[in-house]
Amino acid sequence: MFTIDAHLDLSMNALEWNRDLTQPLADLNLREKGLTDKPDRALATVSLPELRKGQIGLVVATQIARYVAPDNHLPGWHSPEQAWAQTQGQLAWYKAMEDAGEMVQVHNLETLEHHLSLWNNNQPNDQKPIGYILSLEGADSIVTVGHLERAWQSGLRAVGPAHYGPGRYAQGTDATGQMTSIGHDLLKEMERLNIILDATHLCDDSFWDAMSRFNGHIWASHNNCRSLVNHNRQYSDDQIKELIGRGSVMGAALDAWMMVPNWQRGVSQPKAMNCNLDTMIDHIDHICQLAGNAEHVGIGSDLDGAFGKEQCPYDLETIADLQKVPDLFKKRGYTDTDVENLMHGNWLRFLKKAWA
Repeated sequence: MFTIDAHLDLSMNALEWNRDLTQPLADLNLREKGLTDKPDRALATVSLPELRKGQIGLVVATQIARYVAPDNHLPGWHSPEQAWAQTQGQLAWYKAMEDAGEMVQVHNLETLEHHLSLWNNNQPNDQKPIGYILSLEGADSIVTVGHLERAWQSGLRAVGPAHYGPGRYAQGTDATGQMTSIGHDLLKEMERLNIILDATHLCDDSFWDAMSRFNGHIWASHNNCRSLVNHNRQYSDDQIKELIGRGSVMGAALDAWMMVPNWQRGVSQPKAMNCNLDTMIDHIDHICQLAGNAEHVGIGSDLDGAFGKEQCPYDLETIADLQKVPDLFKKRGYTDTDVENLMHGNWLRFLKKAWA
């Protein structure tokens, strides 16, 4: 089934992990054998060939570069200008993939419909380009609000104002506090440019601040449920209901610590914690029960978000195994239409409305 994944950090993996994502996944992991600089070395689950194998023809692909103030001990760049330069390097990689025929940017209704026609022409998909919608995870790299239009002209169509910790525009995971004054200006400019607000990673204070100010289209590219895993990274039921009321779609993430409670990074093992794909369905089902339907859920796997096989469902070898999800969803009593909505339909409906 044609599948959309609403959150992959492809350019980060290409440039910071030095992964040639055009290669078969086995070759990519073999080349990393013995490396220890990253926790997921030789355990990657994502490459462009695996996306094609899994019929994942359209992804929301990120740029990401955090600015950190002198008192911020998270990894990041020491000036917004350096962070901007990093995102421009990531953009250059996406453009190089376009030149190579590996990817194609989707940024409006015309390019969306053209790409869908290509992927649904009943021809083999092993040579087709992966469509990507450009998203910015954490807005720190936007040097000034005026830079946002430049980013939009390069194809940027969604922005998450915060990532982890305190940010220049908003406060993210594990932080507290409302959006900053320039964050409020950013929301106004996003609304003017019709850029989607990705509410993922906003701390509770900044989340509700954004909801009170932003009148544009909102999604949550990769978020799970706080009632199942009690951490501020997840959404409370009230937040989920707010997003449902705004017509949002929420992508289920496959990072194990977000899926099962009491996960200890670097210690816990997926099998021992009973973390499997059905656990993801628990989070999706919870949102569906709150909504009374299956029209606000999708997949935002984050499977290349600085983790690999060591921290994802034990019954997933590669991202192509997302094709196991339809049967798991049906076993919960969901219909064929519900399954199609989960795998691609809800994201497509959202995009067509946002870009109308």
